[in-house]
Amino acid sequence: MQYKKRLFAWITILLAVSCTRETKRMDDYAVQGIDISHHQQIIDWNKVADQDIDFVFVKATEGSEHQDTLFPKFWNDIKKAGLVRGAYHYFSPYSSAEEQAKHFIQTVQLEKGDLPPVLDVEIMDKDQNASPRQSALRWLQLIEKHYNVKPIIYTYQKFYLAHFTGEEFKDYPIWIARYNSPNNPPFIPFGRHWSFWQYGNCGHLTGIKGCVDFDVFHSDRESFEKLLYQSTSTDSAGVQKAL
Repeated sequence: MQYKKRLFAWITILLAVSCTRETKRMDDYAVQGIDISHHQQIIDWNKVADQDIDFVFVKATEGSEHQDTLFPKFWNDIKKAGLVRGAYHYFSPYSSAEEQAKHFIQTVQLEKGDLPPVLDVEIMDKDQNASPRQSALRWLQLIEKHYNVKPIIYTYQKFYLAHFTGEEFKDYPIWIARYNSPNNPPFIPFGRHWSFWQYGNCGHLTGIKGCVDFDVFHSDRESFEKLLYQSTSTDSAGVQKAL
Protein backbone atom coordinates (compact mmCIF):
# COMPACT_ATOMS: atom_id res chain seq x y z
CA MET A 1 0.00 0.00 0.00
CA GLN A 2 2.81 2.41 0.84
CA TYR A 3 4.38 1.65 -2.55
CA LYS A 4 1.14 2.55 -4.32
CA LYS A 5 0.89 5.82 -2.39
CA ARG A 6 4.47 6.79 -3.26
CA LEU A 7 3.92 5.86 -6.91
CA PHE A 8 0.75 7.96 -7.09
CA ALA A 9 2.55 10.90 -5.48
CA TRP A 10 5.38 10.74 -8.01
CA ILE A 11 2.98 10.46 -10.95
CA THR A 12 1.07 13.50 -9.66
CA ILE A 13 4.29 15.51 -9.39
CA LEU A 14 5.44 14.48 -12.88
CA LEU A 15 2.10 15.40 -14.41
CA ALA A 16 2.15 18.79 -12.72
CA VAL A 17 5.67 19.51 -13.96
CA SER A 18 5.02 18.28 -17.52
CA CYS A 19 1.92 20.46 -17.85
CA THR A 20 3.67 23.75 -17.21
CA ARG A 21 4.25 24.30 -20.94
CA GLU A 22 1.20 24.76 -23.17
CA THR A 23 0.92 22.20 -25.96
CA LYS A 24 0.65 23.75 -29.42
CA ARG A 25 -1.38 21.81 -31.99
CA MET A 26 0.41 19.99 -34.80
CA ASP A 27 -1.78 21.12 -37.66
CA ASP A 28 0.30 19.37 -40.31
CA TYR A 29 -1.33 16.02 -39.47
CA ALA A 30 -4.56 15.24 -41.33
CA VAL A 31 -6.33 13.48 -38.45
CA GLN A 32 -6.45 15.22 -35.06
CA GLY A 33 -7.70 13.99 -31.69
CA ILE A 34 -7.73 14.26 -27.92
CA ASP A 35 -8.00 11.83 -25.01
CA ILE A 36 -9.94 12.43 -21.81
CA SER A 37 -11.17 11.00 -18.52
CA HIS A 38 -13.33 12.25 -15.65
CA HIS A 39 -10.61 14.83 -14.92
CA GLN A 40 -11.98 16.98 -17.76
CA GLN A 41 -15.45 16.96 -16.12
CA ILE A 42 -17.79 19.27 -18.10
CA ILE A 43 -17.23 19.33 -21.87
CA ASP A 44 -19.16 21.13 -24.62
CA TRP A 45 -18.73 18.56 -27.38
CA ASN A 46 -20.27 20.67 -30.13
CA LYS A 47 -17.63 23.34 -29.54
CA VAL A 48 -14.91 20.68 -29.53
CA ALA A 49 -16.16 19.24 -32.82
CA ASP A 50 -16.03 22.70 -34.43
CA GLN A 51 -12.25 22.88 -33.87
CA ASP A 52 -11.17 20.22 -36.39
CA ILE A 53 -11.06 17.42 -33.83
CA ASP A 54 -11.72 14.05 -35.46
CA PHE A 55 -11.45 11.49 -32.66
CA VAL A 56 -11.60 11.17 -28.88
CA PHE A 57 -10.19 8.41 -26.69
CA VAL A 58 -11.98 8.21 -23.33
CA LYS A 59 -11.05 6.24 -20.24
CA ALA A 60 -13.52 3.43 -19.60
CA THR A 61 -12.04 1.13 -16.97
CA GLU A 62 -9.09 0.53 -14.68
CA GLY A 63 -8.01 -2.73 -13.11
CA SER A 64 -10.70 -5.33 -12.46
CA GLU A 65 -13.34 -3.15 -10.76
CA HIS A 66 -13.02 0.59 -11.39
CA GLN A 67 -15.09 2.32 -14.07
CA ASP A 68 -14.40 5.95 -14.90
CA THR A 69 -17.27 7.90 -13.40
CA LEU A 70 -18.01 9.94 -16.53
CA PHE A 71 -17.44 7.21 -19.11
CA PRO A 72 -21.12 6.46 -19.90
CA LYS A 73 -21.92 10.14 -20.39
CA PHE A 74 -18.82 10.92 -22.42
CA TRP A 75 -19.26 7.79 -24.54
CA ASN A 76 -22.76 8.83 -25.59
CA ASP A 77 -22.03 12.55 -25.93
CA ILE A 78 -18.98 12.02 -28.18
CA LYS A 79 -21.07 10.01 -30.63
CA LYS A 80 -23.89 12.59 -30.60
CA ALA A 81 -21.37 15.30 -31.54
CA GLY A 82 -20.33 13.31 -34.61
CA LEU A 83 -16.82 12.52 -33.39
CA VAL A 84 -15.11 9.14 -33.65
CA ARG A 85 -14.76 7.63 -30.20
CA GLY A 86 -12.47 5.05 -28.63
CA ALA A 87 -12.39 3.51 -25.15
CA TYR A 88 -9.27 2.70 -23.17
CA HIS A 89 -8.48 0.46 -20.21
CA TYR A 90 -5.82 1.43 -17.67
CA PHE A 91 -3.98 -1.79 -16.90
CA SER A 92 -3.17 -2.68 -13.30
CA PRO A 93 -0.37 -5.10 -12.32
CA TYR A 94 -2.37 -6.01 -9.21
CA SER A 95 -5.18 -8.07 -10.81
CA SER A 96 -5.31 -10.72 -13.52
CA ALA A 97 -5.58 -10.03 -17.22
CA GLU A 98 -8.71 -12.21 -17.33
CA GLU A 99 -10.49 -10.18 -14.66
CA GLN A 100 -9.53 -6.91 -16.32
CA ALA A 101 -10.60 -8.05 -19.79
CA LYS A 102 -13.95 -9.21 -18.42
CA HIS A 103 -14.44 -5.85 -16.70
CA PHE A 104 -13.77 -3.93 -19.93
CA ILE A 105 -16.07 -6.18 -21.96
CA GLN A 106 -18.90 -5.70 -19.46
CA THR A 107 -18.44 -1.93 -19.63
CA VAL A 108 -17.80 -1.14 -23.30
CA GLN A 109 -20.11 -1.98 -26.18
CA LEU A 110 -18.49 -1.06 -29.47
CA GLU A 111 -20.50 0.11 -32.46
CA LYS A 112 -19.61 0.41 -36.11
CA GLY A 113 -17.30 3.38 -36.63
CA ASP A 114 -15.69 3.29 -33.18
CA LEU A 115 -11.94 2.97 -32.70
CA PRO A 116 -10.56 -0.37 -31.48
CA PRO A 117 -10.19 -0.88 -27.71
CA VAL A 118 -6.99 0.47 -26.13
CA LEU A 119 -4.77 -1.07 -23.47
CA ASP A 120 -3.03 1.67 -21.48
CA VAL A 121 -0.06 -0.07 -19.87
CA GLU A 122 2.64 2.07 -18.31
CA ILE A 123 3.43 0.93 -14.76
CA MET A 124 5.29 -2.02 -13.24
CA ASP A 125 4.53 -4.12 -10.20
CA LYS A 126 6.62 -3.35 -7.12
CA ASP A 127 8.80 -6.23 -8.33
CA GLN A 128 10.59 -4.20 -11.00
CA ASN A 129 12.00 -7.37 -12.59
CA ALA A 130 8.54 -8.63 -13.56
CA SER A 131 7.66 -7.42 -17.07
CA PRO A 132 3.96 -6.79 -17.77
CA ARG A 133 4.30 -8.16 -21.29
CA GLN A 134 2.69 -11.58 -20.76
CA SER A 135 -0.30 -10.35 -18.77
CA ALA A 136 -0.74 -7.46 -21.22
CA LEU A 137 -0.62 -9.90 -24.14
CA ARG A 138 -3.27 -12.05 -22.48
CA TRP A 139 -5.58 -9.00 -22.15
CA LEU A 140 -5.02 -8.10 -25.79
CA GLN A 141 -5.82 -11.64 -26.92
CA LEU A 142 -9.04 -11.85 -24.90
CA ILE A 143 -10.22 -8.46 -26.11
CA GLU A 144 -9.41 -9.31 -29.72
CA LYS A 145 -11.33 -12.58 -29.41
CA HIS A 146 -14.40 -10.82 -28.07
CA TYR A 147 -14.57 -7.80 -30.40
CA ASN A 148 -12.90 -9.42 -33.41
CA VAL A 149 -10.51 -6.50 -33.84
CA LYS A 150 -6.89 -5.91 -32.87
CA PRO A 151 -6.67 -3.63 -29.81
CA ILE A 152 -4.30 -0.67 -29.62
CA ILE A 153 -1.36 -0.58 -27.21
CA TYR A 154 -0.83 2.76 -25.46
CA THR A 155 2.33 3.50 -23.51
CA TYR A 156 5.25 5.91 -23.45
CA GLN A 157 8.33 5.59 -25.65
CA LYS A 158 10.77 4.11 -23.11
CA PHE A 159 8.25 1.62 -21.72
CA TYR A 160 7.38 0.39 -25.22
CA LEU A 161 11.02 -0.17 -26.11
CA ALA A 162 11.59 -2.05 -22.84
CA HIS A 163 8.59 -4.39 -23.01
CA PHE A 164 6.68 -4.48 -26.30
CA THR A 165 9.10 -4.85 -29.19
CA GLY A 166 8.69 -8.64 -29.23
CA GLU A 167 7.36 -10.43 -32.30
CA GLU A 168 4.09 -11.24 -30.50
CA PHE A 169 3.20 -7.53 -30.43
CA LYS A 170 4.11 -6.61 -34.01
CA ASP A 171 0.56 -6.59 -35.39
CA TYR A 172 -1.01 -4.39 -32.72
CA PRO A 173 -1.46 -0.68 -33.51
CA ILE A 174 0.74 1.49 -31.31
CA TRP A 175 -0.18 4.74 -29.54
CA ILE A 176 2.90 6.41 -28.05
CA ALA A 177 3.08 9.21 -25.50
CA ARG A 178 6.07 11.42 -26.22
CA TYR A 179 5.92 15.05 -25.14
CA ASN A 180 7.78 18.24 -26.01
CA SER A 181 9.23 16.77 -29.21
CA PRO A 182 7.37 18.37 -32.15
CA ASN A 183 10.22 17.65 -34.52
CA ASN A 184 11.03 14.24 -33.05
CA PRO A 185 8.10 11.81 -33.38
CA PRO A 186 8.06 8.40 -31.66
CA PHE A 187 10.61 5.81 -32.70
CA ILE A 188 9.32 2.27 -33.27
CA PRO A 189 12.10 -0.21 -34.22
CA PHE A 190 12.18 -3.21 -36.58
CA GLY A 191 10.38 -1.46 -39.42
CA ARG A 192 7.19 -0.88 -37.45
CA HIS A 193 5.26 2.39 -37.29
CA TRP A 194 3.23 4.18 -34.64
CA SER A 195 -0.45 4.76 -35.37
CA PHE A 196 -1.20 7.46 -32.79
CA TRP A 197 1.03 9.96 -31.06
CA GLN A 198 0.06 11.71 -27.83
CA TYR A 199 2.40 14.66 -28.21
CA GLY A 200 1.35 16.85 -25.30
CA ASN A 201 -0.78 16.91 -22.17
CA CYS A 202 -1.50 20.62 -21.81
CA GLY A 203 -3.51 21.53 -24.88
CA HIS A 204 -6.40 23.97 -24.78
CA LEU A 205 -9.70 23.84 -26.65
CA THR A 206 -12.84 25.93 -26.42
CA GLY A 207 -15.42 23.84 -24.61
CA ILE A 208 -12.94 22.11 -22.27
CA LYS A 209 -11.84 23.74 -19.06
CA GLY A 210 -8.14 23.32 -18.29
CA CYS A 211 -5.62 21.07 -20.02
CA VAL A 212 -6.36 18.20 -22.38
CA ASP A 213 -4.07 15.68 -24.12
CA PHE A 214 -3.47 16.27 -27.83
CA ASP A 215 -3.07 13.36 -30.27
CA VAL A 216 -2.57 12.80 -33.97
CA PHE A 217 -2.99 9.85 -36.30
CA HIS A 218 0.10 8.86 -38.29
CA SER A 219 -1.43 8.64 -41.75
CA ASP A 220 -4.29 9.99 -43.88
CA ARG A 221 -8.04 9.87 -43.39
CA GLU A 222 -8.49 6.85 -45.62
CA SER A 223 -6.08 4.82 -43.48
CA PHE A 224 -7.78 6.10 -40.33
CA GLU A 225 -11.20 4.95 -41.54
CA LYS A 226 -9.84 1.49 -42.32
CA LEU A 227 -8.85 1.16 -38.67
CA LEU A 228 -12.38 1.74 -37.40
CA TYR A 229 -14.50 -1.05 -35.94
CA GLN A 230 -16.88 -2.79 -38.30
CA SER A 231 -18.57 -5.74 -36.61
CA THR A 232 -17.99 -8.76 -34.41
CA SER A 233 -18.70 -12.40 -35.09
CA THR A 234 -17.94 -13.56 -31.54
CA ASP A 235 -20.85 -13.92 -29.15
CA SER A 236 -20.28 -12.49 -25.69
CA ALA A 237 -21.61 -15.53 -23.86
CA GLY A 238 -18.86 -17.70 -25.28
CA VAL A 239 -16.17 -15.22 -24.31
CA GLN A 240 -17.57 -14.79 -20.82
CA LYS A 241 -17.47 -18.55 -20.41
CA ALA A 242 -13.85 -18.61 -21.56
CA LEU A 243 -12.96 -15.91 -19.05
